[in-house]
Amino acid sequence: MKSLILHTISITLLPLLILFSVFVLLRGHYLPGGGFIGGLIAAIAFILHAFANGLKETRKVLRIHPGFLIPVGLSIAVLSALAPILMTGDPLMTGLWYDKDIAILGKIGSALFFDTGVYLVVVGVCLTIIFTISESV
Repeated sequence: MKSLILHTISITLLPLLILFSVFVLLRGHYLPGGGFIGGLIAAIAFILHAFANGLKETRKVLRIHPGFLIPVGLSIAVLSALAPILMTGDPLMTGLWYDKDIAILGKIGSALFFDTGVYLVVVGVCLTIIFTISESV
């Protein structure tokens, strides 16, 4: 698309939408939100950038193939789900929490790592599907 307004706004919105998606991700282990909706917001940011600037330019911004995010995210999610079994003998997906507060993040727990894995999987799947469709058209 050759719109100066869309081109300009996509460059401005990309970092803001990524920042907002990380906010939603970090908010999710205490309140509604989390990895799925945060991943969708991040994917939408890159899709908007691809519509405005072209797929080649968006791939340069992304730097890695989005399909690489899928196994990385799945590994993080599975390890965080198995951590209670491996560490304490508790049931699968039992929340493990670090006792001390971390600045900005609050308490860190296995739920945050699970949400991060889901975030990466959702971004990877959405971008792989959209980029594949865009390349074939």
